[in-house]
This record gives sequence, C-alpha cells and structure tokens, in this order.
Amino acid sequence: MKRTFVALSLLLVLSSCASSNVTWGWYVIDPTTKGGWINVKFLISGMGQTILISVIAASISIVLGLVVALPGQSSRRWLRIINRIYVEFVRAIPLLPMLFWVFYGLPIVFKSMGLNIPIDPFWGAIITLAISDSAFTAEIYRSGIQSIAKGQKEAAQTVGLNYAQTMRYVILPQAIRRILPPLANQFIYIVKMSAFASVIGMQELTRRANELVVTEYRPLEIYTLLIVEYLILVLIISAGVRWLERRMGSDERQ
Repeated sequence: MKRTFVALSLLLVLSSCASSNVTWGWYVIDPTTKGGWINVKFLISGMGQTILISVIAASISIVLGLVVALPGQSSRRWLRIINRIYVEFVRAIPLLPMLFWVFYGLPIVFKSMGLNIPIDPFWGAIITLAISDSAFTAEIYRSGIQSIAKGQKEAAQTVGLNYAQTMRYVILPQAIRRILPPLANQFIYIVKMSAFASVIGMQELTRRANELVVTEYRPLEIYTLLIVEYLILVLIISAGVRWLERRMGSDERQ
C-alpha cells in the first residue's frame, strides 16, 4: 500500500512537471554532467560533518541522560527535584535559541569567569544538541527503569547488591533493551536537528545546500537532493537499529 502511494505521488509530480510552464533545472544536480557532478559532490561532502556531529552529540546525550535520570529514581526528594528542574527547563527551550546562546553567549560567560574558551561551530552544535536531547533521553531512561518490576529490585537487594550494583547488573540491562527503539528515534531526531548548525556556519549538509542555492539559484532541485540525503541517512540508521534490536532481543517478534 505504501509503495503504491509513493509511486502514485511520484507519477503525479512528474506529470505536473511535464505539463507546467516552469523551466526545471535538474541539470544542477545531474551527476552525468560535469557541473552537476561537482554540485552533487559538494553537497555530499557535508554528510561527514552531519554524521560526526550527530554521533558525538548522541553519545554525550546518552551518558548525560542517564546521569540526569538516575537521581529521579532516588528516594531522596531533593535529588528528584533537581532531576525535574533540569528536564523541564531544558525541554522548554527551543533548539535554535539554545544554539545561539551556546555559540554566542557561553564564551561571554567563560570570559566573565576569567576563562578564554572560544566555541567554534562544531562544538557549539554538539554541546547544544547533546544538552537539548539529554532531557528527552533522561525521560526515556526513566520510563524504561520504571517498567522493570519492583520485585527484581527487591530480589537484588535480598542477595546483597547495593543500589549501584542493582542498577548496573539487574535493572539497566533490561531497561536498555526496552528503550532501544525510542533511543533510536532520538538519534534520528539529532540527525535532523543538526541542520540548525548551518546558521552558525557549520559546513554540514544544510549549509552546503544553502551555499549552492546562492550560486545556482535552483532551490527546489537542490533542496530536493538535500531531503534525499537526509532520507538515506535515516533509512540507514533505522536498518541498523532493527539489526541491533534483534541482536539484543528487543524485537518481541523474535
């Protein structure tokens, strides 16, 4: 059904292109021509930066999210309050204003403290994506941990395991298998949100597309290829996650 819908949609687009008086400029991304191939290579060259930013930011977010989530499971009220304040505060801030604050504002904060720490676009994007995503990741951890039966925690304590050992050997291994799909969704979210790094000069996919539009004046064709690039990345990530789910036993169909 989905394939039929996609095929009909493509047929509709192609027929509208053929009957329209608009002059299409697909030659700008035609790999069979010299100029088109140069443009395609220019666009694809930004994919490495997009992947690198996303992987580093996601790795930091996974660790930071766990650090934020664990106090929320504590019996101490003040730790739960810290967890809730962080999650609600970070989730309330849109990504773009946070990116501007990190890139332009954080160096000023460092300078006021007597520290000369510049933040380039690469690390500005990583810090912003990691912090922004960590609040959502913390909530994913919380739901995964709370989905584990309380009896398992009590049984672990019965055999002499302390809180840290219970989390490490009993609760987290099971919780991670359950939260793998939503964690994958967050990684896809980071890949897509990395496009905002273009506004601070990061030479990733979207920045390359914007620069090419300025020189070629063919936004429809160039941004179409940009969408295809992101689509390919997301499909590859989705396939990798499904494989990992099968390996870890997260796929209930197995």
